[in-house]
Amino acid sequence: MKPKFAKSTMLSSLALVAGLPIAAAAMDTSAVTDLNIRSGPGNTYAVVGVIPSGESAALDGCVADGSWCKVSHDGVEGWSYAPYLTVSADDQAYVVTDRPATVDVTTITYEDTEETLKDQRTGATAGVVIGSLAAYAAGGPVGGVIAGGILGGAAGSAAVEPTTETVTYIERNPVETVYLDGEVAVGAGVPQNVTLYEIPSQPEYRYVSINGETVLVNPENNAIVRVIR
Repeated sequence: MKPKFAKSTMLSSLALVAGLPIAAAAMDTSAVTDLNIRSGPGNTYAVVGVIPSGESAALDGCVADGSWCKVSHDGVEGWSYAPYLTVSADDQAYVVTDRPATVDVTTITYEDTEETLKDQRTGATAGVVIGSLAAYAAGGPVGGVIAGGILGGAAGSAAVEPTTETVTYIERNPVETVYLDGEVAVGAGVPQNVTLYEIPSQPEYRYVSINGETVLVNPENNAIVRVIR
């Protein structure tokens, strides 16, 4: 004979399980260009990985202002710049920062408990932020980003391959780093007040160091066309 309390115990257990909080599931996101994964939500944090252009990552949530999101890709967890991440809704791709109200992204409060901040500006005379990287070289709306690429002028700024001579020249002729708000990525627009340096082997491009990363720039529209890693 089965104990009379067996059913009651089972129902109580189910009730306890039903009452437990459900962890928010990560959603899929895609990078519209090769995008840094950093150890914290800001461009002075160390780069710990990269989401290749067009590839997917898991998005766990974003900081309150929506500018940086916690992601994981290929076993690497960190933070990426939201204007270069897209999410899908109704068979369309939307930039995370311009997504429909129906796409709910968890808000995350970041605490630097492991001291992951790598402040490259400390002690640097050039450490003053002198401007911001435009998210898109053409200065177009956020909605101009689609899965697989960037519309408008930035799309015409596809990544270029530097020659061996160019890389060698840049390595032998380092320049002082300038600091700009935003993330270094192909398609980003460099402010006009930033000094660009000529490259003898590829005179159609210029180079500069931004936020500690060397980039090639198209001087016709000041768009970044390659991040040299």
